[in-house]
Amino acid sequence: MAQQNATEMQQKKQSFDSLSTEQASLKADFDAASVRIDQLVSENTRLDSALQNSKDEMSKLQGKIRSILNKRNATQSELAQAKEMIASLNDKTKEYEARIAELEKQNAILTGENKVLTHERDSTVTENIAIKQLASVLHASNIRLEAKKLKKNGKEKETSRARKADVLRVTFDIDENRIAESGTKLLHLRIIAPDGSTLNSAANGSGMITTAKGDHLSYTLSKSISLTQNQKVAGLTADWNQNGDYAKGVYKIEIYHDGYNIGGGEVTLK
Repeated sequence: MAQQNATEMQQKKQSFDSLSTEQASLKADFDAASVRIDQLVSENTRLDSALQNSKDEMSKLQGKIRSILNKRNATQSELAQAKEMIASLNDKTKEYEARIAELEKQNAILTGENKVLTHERDSTVTENIAIKQLASVLHASNIRLEAKKLKKNGKEKETSRARKADVLRVTFDIDENRIAESGTKLLHLRIIAPDGSTLNSAANGSGMITTAKGDHLSYTLSKSISLTQNQKVAGLTADWNQNGDYAKGVYKIEIYHDGYNIGGGEVTLK
């Protein structure tokens, strides 16, 4: 009888040890699955509705598994149930990972599309700005270049003789512009001598400009004008005086605004 009791005790102990070992193994699998789930959730704080539902399901499943594995005397049936739930939990984790990968792919596509749209928007804005800038460039008309002789009494007389010319006077109008904003506008005038050189003198305000094409040109005179949007400015004048004599030949005038040639004219001195 004593021997039979000892045998039964030994079998119970072996069974208990086996259950304990299985429970410990399942707990290790469960802990590994839980760590992976926690990592996925923490890396994807912005969850869509599908991910949120999966997260809730996994959380409930984890709770059920944990309650079994934390029992001191879990039965074989309970451990089998926990094993099935851990397998289900791993399957749900894989589905969760697949959904994250799908969302990341969609996000990458959207990011690429947004970059294209942003580039197109910026290009359109830049183009519109360029069009507006070009449209705001002024235009000169009725341009005349005249040679004047100054008399001793202060009066002046137009002349076509180079040896009698004291002043070259540019007269012109600025046409109305509906785009250019009202305010002071700076114009640059180039008077080109018969030999192709630009009349200039730093002492008289000459200097250099950069054209819209990027060329560097010397200019003869600069002139500030007061512009009112959509109104013409008529009868503008600018005089060029030089100490030496004027050469015979054709003198040309070019007027620039914002680097653009906005009109020209010429006069011939004999």
